[in-house]
Amino acid sequence: MSENLLHSIKYPSDLRELSMNELPKIAKELRDFIIDVVATKEGHLGASLGVIELTIALHYIFDTPNDLLVWDVGHQAYGHKILTGRKDIFHTNRQLGGISGFPKRSESEFDTFGVGHSSTSISAALGMAIASKLQRKSKHHIAVIGDASIASGMAFEALNHAGDTDANLLVILNDNAIGIDPSVGALKDYLTRIKSTRNDIEQHNIFEALNFDYSGPIDGHNFEELLRELERLKRINGPKFLHVITTKGKGLRQAEENQVKYHAPGKFDKISGDVLPKEQSEFTKFQDVFGKTLVELAQLNTKIVGITPAMLTGSSMKFMLDTFPERTFDVGIAEQHAVTLAAGMATQNLIPFCNIYSTFLQRAYDQIIHDVALQNLPVIFCLDRAGLVGEDGATHHGVFDMAYLRCIPNLIVFAPRNEIELRNILYTAQLGLKQPIAIRYPRGKGKISNWELPFSKIETGKGTVLKEGNKIAILSVGTIANNVSDALKAIENKEAIAHYDMRFIKPLDFELLKTIFTKFNQIITIEDGTVIGGFGSAILEAATQYEYSGHIEILGIPDTFIHHGTVDELQKQCGIDVQSILNKVTYYLFNV
Repeated sequence: MSENLLHSIKYPSDLRELSMNELPKIAKELRDFIIDVVATKEGHLGASLGVIELTIALHYIFDTPNDLLVWDVGHQAYGHKILTGRKDIFHTNRQLGGISGFPKRSESEFDTFGVGHSSTSISAALGMAIASKLQRKSKHHIAVIGDASIASGMAFEALNHAGDTDANLLVILNDNAIGIDPSVGALKDYLTRIKSTRNDIEQHNIFEALNFDYSGPIDGHNFEELLRELERLKRINGPKFLHVITTKGKGLRQAEENQVKYHAPGKFDKISGDVLPKEQSEFTKFQDVFGKTLVELAQLNTKIVGITPAMLTGSSMKFMLDTFPERTFDVGIAEQHAVTLAAGMATQNLIPFCNIYSTFLQRAYDQIIHDVALQNLPVIFCLDRAGLVGEDGATHHGVFDMAYLRCIPNLIVFAPRNEIELRNILYTAQLGLKQPIAIRYPRGKGKISNWELPFSKIETGKGTVLKEGNKIAILSVGTIANNVSDALKAIENKEAIAHYDMRFIKPLDFELLKTIFTKFNQIITIEDGTVIGGFGSAILEAATQYEYSGHIEILGIPDTFIHHGTVDELQKQCGIDVQSILNKVTYYLFNV
């Protein structure tokens, strides 16, 4: 049996002790190691498999961590983590208390910049390069960015700035023609032309026009090419651009052939590569409820269009694309553009359903305010992945949306309790609302099997009574109501507890609130969003307005960043799981 070289490598300094001829063996062992762990622990697979040779080459040629390496998004950083002191704990990846699935500054000095959202690497690396120059430090600064991420506006802004400096910056384009879904747009078409001509025709390209020293495209799986070019670029000053061609999922046949599915495949057989079948469920993902309902509505209303920034599959907008391709728009990783595009469409009487993950909508905040709400344009925002999302951690939790949206004039904010409510609010929104609306719903499956019922219109600003009571009122919004209902099943004195689904974070149901304030001296609000400025804060504001003299306790996401773990683990950590709610209600029931 041949020696396992990866076993002897803890840090890049160990890697640099190897001969160049040994690097392909390390690449094979590193791929096998990632496949072995992710097969059972889950995580992002294809992106890391695609950059194994590039990862090894960068740490082999550059003096990391003295030289600063920035990964864009971070889906592809598993090999980097394993080679930088975390091999022995890699099995804890994305688990509660374990290492993060993304680069994280507090985790390692080799993680020079925390990421999770795309297109930040060039700006960050440029900032580092300028700082090194001002402080007269001799360092290399490398940003690795994918072809899907480089099409984002922020990446273009950084390229525009960097090209006007003499900063010692190397931008490496990891070009595999796919992000989570296949890359889209004119830049993708342009990169395809460059790849096909291999520089025979394209003597001057867009990156050279931006004053970068461009080289490539080269084979990102060929160590001889990679090492030679990186070594050459080390000797060149100023902004440099290396175009590297890779295959996402390289080394696992199924991951190469089905790159969308194997971006994050869940558990799979590490020998065959086949994804393991998941336990069959009668329930439907909220994403699919959205996607299928949108198609149904679009069949009835020809003015409906769908917009998503590079999340066709994840948001289930793929259903709309398959049925109405001419009315479905994947704009790439460009949340700002997606929002203002929707606004432009709304001015011409189209009905845009703009589906953006809650955490990513944060990137388009100015556009929500100025381009949509200020002009009172009836854009329908569908905020997928609202609340705690689990193992992706702090960069992906959708816990700030209620707080950052409810302060915007003209904007309705709604959180459906279940699949039927989601279906009905989507129906209601396209009936002719005269203002914008944001609909937030979680990742994963609901709890209702027969949700495809005839549509019913929802009255704006009206909550519902889920359970009558006479001592304590619980006010919830969204699917966290399920935790409340489950907790109340264990309460003996059931007639004491009332439960209200407020549904609308804005506008609040003030008529219902006045009744609650009159009837109850103890109110508990529960949300899966931040307690600072969120739903509970809105209830406190209303209580002040009506001079409510009782006690209100707000349960939700505390004023701290919540890291990774399962949703159940994180809800427990935040005190909004079933048992925590039961404990809180029991305390007030018997002690107040």
